[in-house]
Amino acid sequence: MTHDADLTRRTLLVAGGAGTALALAACAPGDPNTDTDAGTASPAEVAVLSDIPVGGAIAVMFDGAQIIVSQPTAGEVVAFSAICTHQGCIVVPEKKGLNCPCHMSLFDTATGAVLQGPATEPLPAVTVTLDGDKVLAG
Repeated sequence: MTHDADLTRRTLLVAGGAGTALALAACAPGDPNTDTDAGTASPAEVAVLSDIPVGGAIAVMFDGAQIIVSQPTAGEVVAFSAICTHQGCIVVPEKKGLNCPCHMSLFDTATGAVLQGPATEPLPAVTVTLDGDKVLAG
């Protein structure tokens, strides 16, 4: 009886190992179903220029995350991650800058630079371009 139990355990381990190998192979690099080469992805429209106040910013979603899109001067757009570099809260566009409501860090809408701590690092930039009046990210 012990011999049968060992054989069953061994069989399960072998079968489990094969299943794991198949699952890992399905996610292997180069698999056309999982390969996401950013170089070939089309930019996504995230905003319309007229929706962004000159000198101000708006929060939008891009690729499952919130970003901040700013228009420092008429016709110029920049974007930043909306995740505060202090402790990961989401910053909010306000007249005085990009405010973190958790610990009151304040970031510049045009550069993402820290204007007031406790954050010490600027907001990471997100690449955006203009196509007519459409703001594209990615």
